[in-house]
Amino acid sequence: MNPIILFATALLLPATAFAHPGMALDHGLMAGLLHPFSGADHLLAMVMVGLWAGLLGGRARIALPGGFLAGMAGGALLGFAGLALPGVEAGILASVIILGALAALSLRLPLVLGTLLAVGFGLLHGHAHGTEMLGAPAFLGMLAGTAALHGAGLALSAAAQPWARRAAQLAGGATALAGLALALV
Repeated sequence: MNPIILFATALLLPATAFAHPGMALDHGLMAGLLHPFSGADHLLAMVMVGLWAGLLGGRARIALPGGFLAGMAGGALLGFAGLALPGVEAGILASVIILGALAALSLRLPLVLGTLLAVGFGLLHGHAHGTEMLGAPAFLGMLAGTAALHGAGLALSAAAQPWARRAAQLAGGATALAGLALALV
């Protein structure tokens, strides 16, 4: 089996249900880098952005992850500033379900709409992370960790064989179901 697909699949293994179980972040780059990997809700959504973008191909491969990262940066800045957003955790769970379903169906939305959706979900994820982070190094690390998870999703979708595309769609469906399960916990 392709090592890139194996790595991307390993990222989909379960982690802590939420990225905020009393985790106090320090100011360090490494703390920020690891934070997106600390909860299944964030990890799955971020991988699904890359997976969906990869399944769509073309400009979506840059626009969706780029939009998510831009939204995440904005949300983190709101969190740093102490500005509350309503429904952040519910929106994060919805992002796991919706992004998983979009990847499972390889649903082609207009690029602007798909990018706006990615920006909105990124805003929610960024806000949740931003309320826990302190300092520029942690912020930059968080963005780098998120980009790595997007890259893992892109890698999972990259194999040209039809079976690999189907496996990527199945991973999207499994993610949507995992999001539903997290919502019920």
